[in-house]
Amino acid sequence: MYFNKNNNFFHGIVFHQFHDDKIHTKGQGSISKDEFHKMINFIGRKNILDADIFFEKYKNNELKDNELCITFDDAIKCQIDVALPVLEEQKIKGFFFVYTSMFEGKPDNLEVFRYFRMNYFDNVNLFYNSFYKFLDKDLKSFFKEINNEIKLFLEKFPHCSIEDAQFRLVRDIFLSKNQYEQTMFLMMEEKKFHYKNFYPKLFFDQEDLKKLDNLGHLVGLHSHNHPTLIEKLTYDEQKNEYEQCLLSISRILEKPKSEIKCMSHPCGSYNDDTFKILKELGIELGFKHVMTIEKEKGMKKINNSSLEIARQDQANISKRMN
Repeated sequence: MYFNKNNNFFHGIVFHQFHDDKIHTKGQGSISKDEFHKMINFIGRKNILDADIFFEKYKNNELKDNELCITFDDAIKCQIDVALPVLEEQKIKGFFFVYTSMFEGKPDNLEVFRYFRMNYFDNVNLFYNSFYKFLDKDLKSFFKEINNEIKLFLEKFPHCSIEDAQFRLVRDIFLSKNQYEQTMFLMMEEKKFHYKNFYPKLFFDQEDLKKLDNLGHLVGLHSHNHPTLIEKLTYDEQKNEYEQCLLSISRILEKPKSEIKCMSHPCGSYNDDTFKILKELGIELGFKHVMTIEKEKGMKKINNSSLEIARQDQANISKRMN
């Protein structure tokens, strides 16, 4: 049984990575077509609402505790190639939250870096070891300082390891984005990984977005450039991220901006400025990244507001099933 005392409230399931035996290689957290089918059966097909129905029931305060929806972040091509056929077979309409710089030929490097570490190292910990060697900085005192942040990260993302948490915090707090990317590009250069050649394999194109919309799935915002800590940006920077994202989706789908009503927070990062901006843009439903009450964000309950709907990570469900 999927529902228990820890998740008996309406929420979303967030999916990222899928693999097959053709184009998309297996990596940390990825699942196959068959595993996706099994996961849907484990959750219970009757419990999964189409995206538009979930949205309407939420607005009308009609969602039941055992009702949920399926969501996808980051506009990763494997979602089109592997996950979408499963959704169509199961007759499920999902939410697809996309960041939009990729449609201008300038995708964020987050997915490129993930692909590199999953495919050019025998395991992720070997990648971490190599990364720290390239970085060549003493991190002992930093890890000591952020001990509480590591514990909090692992509470929010129980499928992650301590090494995963440490790496994310080095990336997002210890280093600037430029420092992090310079290190990664040096590593990729050593391995002769020509990342731009992989763009068609890794990212949606405009036709993918149109296809999802035509099939009845809901496309929503996920920022323009996918900053990992959008809450650290100024009000104007955040506004630019979401305005550009909304404009891009509206243009590609050839529909008014007012028809795009949903979003998810990139890397679960947001603050009060984010809420003001999203409400000004007409966004009525937003998903966070976790299944916990984040007291540091001022939350009083799980689904704290219309822009803070809880989501379960696919990796946590995989862990329970195995």
